[in-house]
Amino acid sequence: MKKNRALKVITKIAVALILSLGLLSCATYQGKIGESRQLLKDGQYDKALDKLKELAEKDGDDQLVYMMDYATALQIAGQYKESADAFNKADKLVDLKDYYSVTKIGAAALGGEEMVQYKGESYEKFLINTMNAMNYVMLGQLDDAMVEARKINEKISKMRMDGREPYEFSPFARYLAAILWEAQNHFDDAYIEYEAAYKLDGRNPFLPADLIRSAKMARRDETYKKWKSEFPQVHEDPKWYDRGLGELIVIYQQGWGPEKQPRPGQYRFPILRPVFSETQKADISLNGKDEGHTKSIYNIEQVSIQTLDKDYGALVARRLGGVATKAVVADQIRQKNEVLGTLAWIGMNLADRADLRQWSTLPQTIQMARLRLPPGKYTLKIQGLNSVGMPTQDVLSDKIIQIKAGQKTFVNWRSLH
Repeated sequence: MKKNRALKVITKIAVALILSLGLLSCATYQGKIGESRQLLKDGQYDKALDKLKELAEKDGDDQLVYMMDYATALQIAGQYKESADAFNKADKLVDLKDYYSVTKIGAAALGGEEMVQYKGESYEKFLINTMNAMNYVMLGQLDDAMVEARKINEKISKMRMDGREPYEFSPFARYLAAILWEAQNHFDDAYIEYEAAYKLDGRNPFLPADLIRSAKMARRDETYKKWKSEFPQVHEDPKWYDRGLGELIVIYQQGWGPEKQPRPGQYRFPILRPVFSETQKADISLNGKDEGHTKSIYNIEQVSIQTLDKDYGALVARRLGGVATKAVVADQIRQKNEVLGTLAWIGMNLADRADLRQWSTLPQTIQMARLRLPPGKYTLKIQGLNSVGMPTQDVLSDKIIQIKAGQKTFVNWRSLH
């Protein structure tokens, strides 16, 4: 009889230990996505896409984050139509996942944040539409790109009501919308978006000239004079207003955004660590002539770290509440069985690890080059440069582009090293 009781206790202990070890051995998001990121860096796009597609098409709490990664990988591979389809699915998933079920909140209290469906960070929700607008731009579908810009404005209105910070509202999204309005000769709308982008982040090096030019094109005479006075260092180039010229706009996505890791000494909480990128900017040349380098207009690394820091207090409060819940449950079990209660406490705390889910295929920064050019065909070369201006292995060579009078020609390029 005693042997049977002992056997039952040993069996229960063994099961509890196995379950605890199983929770620890379950692959985290970073573990699942890391191989695909490396395949993209190695240029093995097809293999990376196959792995990401399988994850993105699987229904579950992590589907949104995998869909965003998959859509971005498709864009990196130059499959803009397929990427647009995936980003549209991700945008719909944002609405579907934008709630917390009572059951999952309870499970997260006993386990960890990973047990709650991934809803997406505020800046990620804007970037879904921004990245998709870039897809449509590359497909030559400017009307569809403007639809994405309008969706961004709707999200901004909603998030302002939710008390989110201005830096989360993606000034790059407003800046891209301004360029799209300008491409369609809607100069007043372009000015409004340039001004909105400036109010969100005035560090964009192109904006002083853009505000002066667009105010003049929109016939906002007093506003034009105001910006001329505010930016006396800006030389007003006659080329800005020459309808016989076209414009080349290079959108350069540089490197990799920061990676979520467990916070040292606080395994329940994540921290974002910068990912080293050798290539820091890109040099542009046309027909063998150097035309200067790209300039940073949106720092995703900085925004993502700021967002996590802002939300960190609420995360700590949730996890402390979870610890208290675990203690109550473990005590209830302990009252019936001391050993199982102790094992339950250990197992629940082992399962309470940092939630490392994030949109991890985003670039570190988004940069741009804008060049006014006479109509004609050009041979474009984009050469990656490191922090001291030396060439890196990232290069786009011998791309033939066509510049047309009064029109904008877009080139999208991503460096991965």
